[in-house]
Amino acid sequence: MDRTLVAKNKKAFHNFHIIDRYEAGLVLTGSEVKSLREGKMSLREAYVLVRDSEAVLIGAHISSYSSTGYKGHDPKANRKLLLKKREILKLKQSIAQKGLTAVPLEVYFNEKGWAKIVIATAKGKRHYDKKDALKERDIRRDMDRELAKHK
Repeated sequence: MDRTLVAKNKKAFHNFHIIDRYEAGLVLTGSEVKSLREGKMSLREAYVLVRDSEAVLIGAHISSYSSTGYKGHDPKANRKLLLKKREILKLKQSIAQKGLTAVPLEVYFNEKGWAKIVIATAKGKRHYDKKDALKERDIRRDMDRELAKHK
């Protein structure tokens, strides 16, 4: 599978327990697509809501295209996500549960050139969960170093 990664939300894995993943299409304008091809997107503060049986990406920042004319696009505009009806219903039910939210994980172009986004339902981590994850990662890294040293 040939994918060109545009943006990744690294903080999502640090701040959330990922429960379920969905792949969706993005409704974009021409200048937005060109900006994505230049890699000018940030998912840092983005999240997904379901409004009127439509999934909407809110808070994603797509910078202006470098060669755009006088009329570009709004960098902070809300963007519609293309999901199947049953996926939208499942996502809406998941978000309705207390403590769950929908966050974008990554945006990429697939082999056909379509812009796709991976979103996930997630539960926020507590401060001590984040500390445990960091401690576990450090222990795993130290073990890998010791194993590499003895080979």
